[in-house]
Amino acid sequence: MENDGARVDAVERETEALVMTETTRDISAEEVCVLIPTLNEAATIGDVIEGFHEHGYTNVVVVDGDSDDDTREVAREHGAQVITQSGDGKGQAVREALEYITVPYVLMVDGDGTYDPADADAMIEPLARGYEHVIGNRFADMDDDAMAALNGFGNRLINRSFRFVHGAEYDDILSGYRAFTTDSFERLSLDSDGFTIETELAVECVKHGVDTTVIPISYSARPEESETNLHPLKDGGTIVLALYSLAKTNNPLFYFGSLGVAGIASGGVIAMYVLWQWVQYQQGHEILAIVSAAAILLGVQLLMFGVLSDMLVTLHREQRRRLEQITRNARERDDD
Repeated sequence: MENDGARVDAVERETEALVMTETTRDISAEEVCVLIPTLNEAATIGDVIEGFHEHGYTNVVVVDGDSDDDTREVAREHGAQVITQSGDGKGQAVREALEYITVPYVLMVDGDGTYDPADADAMIEPLARGYEHVIGNRFADMDDDAMAALNGFGNRLINRSFRFVHGAEYDDILSGYRAFTTDSFERLSLDSDGFTIETELAVECVKHGVDTTVIPISYSARPEESETNLHPLKDGGTIVLALYSLAKTNNPLFYFGSLGVAGIASGGVIAMYVLWQWVQYQQGHEILAIVSAAAILLGVQLLMFGVLSDMLVTLHREQRRRLEQITRNARERDDD
């Protein structure tokens, strides 16, 4: 059950892409803030900051999750502005850091040394063409030992699940290398605290119609002296659950429809058992029969609610697009 709004957007996005190529503007490095969320990255953060400095990006903000190593000291020594986050988790760090950023563009990257600062210009370039959010695709140029087999399988499974549930093809929704406008970020409703921030960003971009594109980047193995903060099974399961729960408002037909189908199926199985017991042994199971009927009725109601919710979401998106078009036309008239 694909997101109807995403399918409706497909043709419009192609048209917008053509318009974007005609509205290219230069973005200077001074207009970009390199945002690096960190937690115990003392071994790599210095090289990451220096890498961006070498490519002209000197406005670097490190938002640190109260590391117990020398991450903050090393970052300051290399010329970065350091913020110690007030809460916990990468998602909370990103939201808090955006309150201190005054430039119009943000380049978000992990501080573990796996992403190449040389890709910064390529990440920023689509923003100059009018896109609002850019995702770096790690699978385009990944070192053989950059990702464990289990992590690679989990990433591909999550990307397929995202495409199926939310109806958009972003190739690598868990990528930590992203570029976006601060205006588009403010339109998103984000409340994730941990590693699900990338998943939530992708879903919110679809939900709010943020113009998003994907570009190939290189992805290297984590240096031996750097330890990962990711727990594949635990965090992977959390991400999958987040994908499903976020469908409640982005693709309600899938969310409530799947619950409805599960209710109808479970009620049907119980009903078949009750019928078999009656035919085979002439034994009645009144309580099970009531449970079966209740499960089927609840499933049908959830399915109907999903259809109605999907219609409301589609109508809301249509209205939002019209309002945005009216706003753009008004701004163009004011500029003239």
